[in-house]
Order: sequence, then structure tokens, then C-alpha cells
Amino acid sequence: MSGTPREPDPELLDLWARVFDMARHGRTETLTAYVDAGISVDLTNDKGDSLVMLAAYHGHAGTVRALLRRGADPDRRNDRGQSPLAGAVFRNEPDVVKALLDGGADTSAGSPSAVETARMFGNADMLALLGT
Repeated sequence: MSGTPREPDPELLDLWARVFDMARHGRTETLTAYVDAGISVDLTNDKGDSLVMLAAYHGHAGTVRALLRRGADPDRRNDRGQSPLAGAVFRNEPDVVKALLDGGADTSAGSPSAVETARMFGNADMLALLGT
């Protein structure tokens, strides 16, 4: 072996793309079947977005809950330092915020944090949900 990095398997890349789409579109049953079969619950894409981040940002509280029950990290930040909770606050998704908080998400994680995001947009309802 020469130490040259191997190209990723195209079939694996295709599978990952489909799994990320399942998170984006809230296809909870299919996504969790893949996770239960061995796909990492904390799989991230090329931007560092986890399955939880994608589900949270796109408003799928049920998918977020299912991933958290399987051990997903509620505070896993993407490459820009953003947390799923801050993404849910930004998108004004109260059910997702509740799911993440129930799953142990840290209101001060990320940059900007969920609290900072709510303050930035003057969102009193989100600040109340976050306990501030």
C-alpha cells in the first residue's frame, strides 16, 4: 500500500446522500432502519451537518426524537460551529426545540448559541422555551 488515500466507494456515497435526504425530509422509519442496521447515528455530511442537524433545521421533531433515542449527540456542531438547537431556533421550530431540549441539548452550545440566536431575532417565545 502506497499510503495514497482511497477514493470513497460511489455506492457508499450514494447511500449516505440518501440517508441525509431522509433526515431532511423527515422519513423517520426508513432513516431509523438504516441507523438500526449500522449507519452511524452521528453521521455528518461534507459541511459537518449531522442527521439531527438536518432533521432539526427542516422541522422534523419526530425524526429528531428518534435519532436522539438512538444516541445521537444533540449538540453536535457543524463546520460553521452551529448547533441543531440554534438551527431550530433560527427556523422558529418550537416542537423541534422541545425535542432537542428533552434530549439534553445545551442552550449555550454553538456559535451563535440558541439563546444568542433567539435574542438576535427578538424571539421572545423561543427565549421562553429556552428558559431565559
